[in-house]
Amino acid sequence: MFDKIKYYSSLFLSSKVPEYKRSIYHKIDFKEKIIGLKGAKGVGKTTIIHQYLNSVDIPLNEKLYVSLDNPIVEEYSLLDIVEIAYKKGVKLIAFDEIHHKKDFERELKSIYDFFDIQVVFSGSSAIALSSSDLSRRAVIYDIPVLSLREFLELRLKDKFDYFDLESILNNHEKIAFDIISKIRPLKYFEEYIKFGAYPFFLESSQDTYILKLLEVINKTIESELLYLFNIDIKNIHSLKKLLVVLCENPPGSFNITALSREIGINLRTLYNYIEALHKGKLIHLLYYNKKGNAILQKPDKVLLDNPNLFNVLCQDKNIGATRESFFVSQLNEYNIRYSKYGDYIIDDKYVFEIGGKRKTKRQIKNIKNSYLVIDDEEIGSDNRIPLWLFGFLY
Repeated sequence: MFDKIKYYSSLFLSSKVPEYKRSIYHKIDFKEKIIGLKGAKGVGKTTIIHQYLNSVDIPLNEKLYVSLDNPIVEEYSLLDIVEIAYKKGVKLIAFDEIHHKKDFERELKSIYDFFDIQVVFSGSSAIALSSSDLSRRAVIYDIPVLSLREFLELRLKDKFDYFDLESILNNHEKIAFDIISKIRPLKYFEEYIKFGAYPFFLESSQDTYILKLLEVINKTIESELLYLFNIDIKNIHSLKKLLVVLCENPPGSFNITALSREIGINLRTLYNYIEALHKGKLIHLLYYNKKGNAILQKPDKVLLDNPNLFNVLCQDKNIGATRESFFVSQLNEYNIRYSKYGDYIIDDKYVFEIGGKRKTKRQIKNIKNSYLVIDDEEIGSDNRIPLWLFGFLY
């Protein structure tokens, strides 16, 4: 068994690794003993693992890559693999697709406690570390979709700075001016909205990108959510139909009871499916006031996870939903809630109203720390900020 694992690991490590490192790569503390990467399919978790393995200056026989969706490891536990690897002198092991192992939390805890070996693992965005013992031992990083800035760096092979939210709010005119002196951002923003949120855009035409993204959606539902949420395989069509209905409606306009009837499932099941799609990074759920971990709480707004999904799932995509999906996807590191005044409130401090060029301040004119986020503008003024600029947050 180990010889076969070692063979596949050698094939992986000898393959070409992308040179470009995403901003999240530089935020990972690779000195930790157990490191987890979770995120949607296709966002580049395996690439980060590959880059790290290749960067570690130890002999090839002391590092090991194991993809847990490989049939050769199906009958073996993580402990089985680590025990043999440790005896063979392996010091660093990477487990890809760890959600394929049902008891991975308990096993990782034992590996941490009994073996002097570093473990890096990746898994579905839907996995949750329910064990407090493991959460004290493992450091977990959420890997987001590409930002607009990262897309530009890959697309143009150029370097662009990123900025925190307060820098953009306070200095957006200067930041935008510096960027538009180098490129026409709206040209590339339009590309990003359609085909730029996942790194595989680099190796795809527009047609094949859509096919690959459709495969991401199908695999997320069929091989991750069904398993992790114990969903009956007969209801795959209900999950996909739910995505399409959410895609074609304006944000926040759906009626949960009418949606239950349209999809043909009861309310409790519908709430469970909505939560599953959210955990699988296919949709965003926004609340004005989320009550703990209550699943049966109607979200105040539902959006697709990122704007690229609209090109796959909608015949007639809603422009307002697309704008808001981009905005929310780029603020993944901030606390974002639905707002009764404007569209969103960030970190319980900043209020944002999102729209096209004709959008006015009427809805937020008397609200402190409020901003208009405007599509189709290269540069803003005062509290009017171009939408594309929020793609430079990471």
